[in-house]
Amino acid sequence: MAEKYELDQRAQFLLKQLIISYTRDAQPVGSKYLAELSGLDVSSATIRNIMARLESLGLVDSPHTSAGRIPTEAGYRFFIDSLLEVNDLGKSAKKAIADSFSTDKTSNDLIQSASDILSSITHLTGIISLTHSTPAEIRHLEFMRLSERRILVILVINQDDVHNKVIQVERDYTDIELNQAAQTLSRYLIGRNFRSARDKLLSELSDLRGDVNAIMESVLKAMEEVCSDSIPDDLVTSGESNLFQYAELSDINKLRSLFEIFNQKTDLLKLLDGCTAADGVEIFIGSESGYSVLSDCSVLGAPYQIDGQVVGVLGVIGPTRIAYEQVIPVVDVTAKLLSSALNTQK
Repeated sequence: MAEKYELDQRAQFLLKQLIISYTRDAQPVGSKYLAELSGLDVSSATIRNIMARLESLGLVDSPHTSAGRIPTEAGYRFFIDSLLEVNDLGKSAKKAIADSFSTDKTSNDLIQSASDILSSITHLTGIISLTHSTPAEIRHLEFMRLSERRILVILVINQDDVHNKVIQVERDYTDIELNQAAQTLSRYLIGRNFRSARDKLLSELSDLRGDVNAIMESVLKAMEEVCSDSIPDDLVTSGESNLFQYAELSDINKLRSLFEIFNQKTDLLKLLDGCTAADGVEIFIGSESGYSVLSDCSVLGAPYQIDGQVVGVLGVIGPTRIAYEQVIPVVDVTAKLLSSALNTQK
């Protein structure tokens, strides 16, 4: 990348200092201030010439006459690919992330915690996709008679998700009949993918004894609802309001469009899907995302895994001037720790 732009070391250093300054202050950087900031023993005129060269290459831009310069998308891309020095996350931040994945949390809670911690540490919007949701698997099934024609169905799904569901039935059932129905269902469902096992069970209901048959459809309907509820949303977000603090995103129309893309989910899911094969953190700057609504934003994403298989992507959304050297390791470490936590539960 450096060869493409034919930048000498001084020009690269000044571009880096400009981006660091703009990331911090959100203000165009003038040549005089850049000279002071850089500590180089060169005149403002020399720096102006270098800035003019960077502008001609499309790496910086002048938003207003004599108002200093700001980095462009190309400037950020050059910075990330060639100049960026990623910070070590630090023990306290790593511990905060690790502590958010406590062992007593369900898989759904772990995913929500990952989104929350990303938002909290980076002060951006945390996002997590579930590219390939883990199928609901029944681990335990039990019936309890509450009153006439009311039965409590107790289910354990995917190792740790416990659900209770009250169903109405056509007649009163004895404890013996309920045990028989539970045993019959268990033979088909325990330890198997619910949806495929259910289809097999439905196809064979006619061969089962009538008294058991009568309760099966009510129970299966309840289990269908529970299993559907046990799979989290395909996109989990946290900290959308963090975007209010950035002046470049504060326009009401921009914010409305951003919140619309959060609500519709489809475009974000497609974008995050492009990170599933990434080795580490993938970064989309502005128009690189392919969506005009994200033209003033950067999206960082990293895949997370269960049993070596990518099951989703987590990351953050913020303005293009985010502190990449700080945010990249947060996303990277969170993806690794979430993968570890999810695998520990299996």
